[in-house]
Amino acid sequence: MAKVHNFSAGPGILPPDVLKQAAEACINFDNMNLSLLEISHRSKNYVKVMDEARALIKELFEVGDEYEVMYLGGGASTQFAMVPYNLLTDSGYAAYVNTGVWASKAIKEAKIVGNTKVIASSEDKNFTYIPKGYEVPKDADYLHVTSNNTIYGTQMKSFPKCDIPLVCDMSSDLFSRKVNAKDFSLIYAGAQKNIGPAGSTMVMVKKDILGKTGRKMLSMLDYQVHIKGESMYNTPPVFPVYVTMLTLRWLKANGGIAWVEQLNQQKADLLYGEIDRNSQFVGTVVKEDRSNMNVCFLLNSPEKGAEFDKLWKEAGIDGIVGHRDVGGYRASIYNAMPLESVQALVDVMKAFEQKFA
Repeated sequence: MAKVHNFSAGPGILPPDVLKQAAEACINFDNMNLSLLEISHRSKNYVKVMDEARALIKELFEVGDEYEVMYLGGGASTQFAMVPYNLLTDSGYAAYVNTGVWASKAIKEAKIVGNTKVIASSEDKNFTYIPKGYEVPKDADYLHVTSNNTIYGTQMKSFPKCDIPLVCDMSSDLFSRKVNAKDFSLIYAGAQKNIGPAGSTMVMVKKDILGKTGRKMLSMLDYQVHIKGESMYNTPPVFPVYVTMLTLRWLKANGGIAWVEQLNQQKADLLYGEIDRNSQFVGTVVKEDRSNMNVCFLLNSPEKGAEFDKLWKEAGIDGIVGHRDVGGYRASIYNAMPLESVQALVDVMKAFEQKFA
């Protein structure tokens, strides 16, 4: 069977070994002669999965017991509401940086919960850059940023220094590079880009920022309830958490964040280098803010789109059609994407230039 080079923006590619192990667990999990899909989440066999999946997050982030990790349902979009619900006080306000569609959605939800201020935005240029040089307020309840913008292909290369809790949506670049996790009070991410399949959202929170809103909390939206329940207050997303655990094991076994950061930089350098060299293509965002996860580019001659599409499809490439808000093409090169797949796309781009320049 011919290899398919999967550049899907999400759910994203998973390591082949992880897929094999996950498939086996659907038939016979942990030598129980039972499927993972049908066992109790309270069984000791599954509890150890949840425990390891939570512990691996802290290990890879290099944080201690001051943080807790949860796996929750509802996608990162639910966190747009849970973050302000758990952190925003009635008398205070939340500060947000708007860098794209998902940041905008987070702002919309926060405004429903309480007073919310946008302190910086790149909307004026269709989110083609990351705002810089803005002043972080000292009196806000927290500052929320989005580290990587999947749709527009921008990425924060550094993070603001804060005297207030820093909250980050890392859904599309979690564990793709080294960050100082201790600079953040809360990190959340949908699993389906870099650490697992769709259906689970990782939340890591510093415990000392919780319980300060003064409001009576709904149980399912209360981080402290989920922490007390060891991420199993209700039935968790059993299979997605298991596959996430396998993916985190894979990441650790191959050399951890240092290893994958180097690989991701190689992939990004290869693809952006071709975009800049090739007379037929142009990038969509300012160079200093280019994402190492989601590479967006356009044809200089859009009328040649059908010809380019034919070439990349014949090469076994899938998932590079750009988002409707940007157009063109988007190659998502998440952690599990091998360098050879990026090379396959680059080879097609070179062949296109030779044929149609």
